[in-house]
Amino acid sequence: MSWLAQRITAVIMAIYTVVFLAILMWNGGLDFTLWTSLLANGPFRLVTLLFMIALLYHAWVGVRDIYMDYIKPAGVRIAMQVISIALLVAYFGWTLQLLWGVR
Repeated sequence: MSWLAQRITAVIMAIYTVVFLAILMWNGGLDFTLWTSLLANGPFRLVTLLFMIALLYHAWVGVRDIYMDYIKPAGVRIAMQVISIALLVAYFGWTLQLLWGVR
């Protein structure tokens, strides 16, 4: 099941990246005005949130598999997994703050 999640999240991230790059090319690059106008748009914020969820889940599956394959002592592996989960949750919170925080 992890391999399917990796593929689905990769497709979501690839589509977002292509669309975002097209927006940048169409507008001649990224500046503060474009960025604030994009983030003022509710659907863009939702799509960006979907991208970030896909990115975080993709990262978790990849890191978890690396830990399971290469870190043999169970205590060290669990500690690394807990640290990784804490960081990913913090990144998710930061994303929410950036997308819907007080301006």
